[in-house]
Amino acid sequence: MPKPHGFTYRRHRDDSVVITHRGRTAAVLRGDRAGKFLAEVESGDAQLVMARWTGAYKFGNERLARSHPRNQRRGRAHGQPRDQH
Repeated sequence: MPKPHGFTYRRHRDDSVVITHRGRTAAVLRGDRAGKFLAEVESGDAQLVMARWTGAYKFGNERLARSHPRNQRRGRAHGQPRDQH
C-alpha cells in the first residue's frame, strides 16, 4: 500500500488548523481537536496523521470491494460499458 502524500497543514492565529490535500482544503480543526492534532502530527508520520484526520486513509481493500458481487451492476463487471438500448 502506498504511503499517503500531498498533505500540508497551517496553524492560524485563532489556534485553528487547516489541513489541505494537493492545495484543496480537506479539514478545518478548532479547539481541543486542533490541539490533539498538533500533538499527534509532531510526534508521528505527519502525512499518515493528516490522512487519518481527514478521512482520506486507504485501507487497502478498495480493489477487493470493487469486484464484490454486491457492487456489480446488472451482471456486468466494473469498467465494462453498458448495453446500448
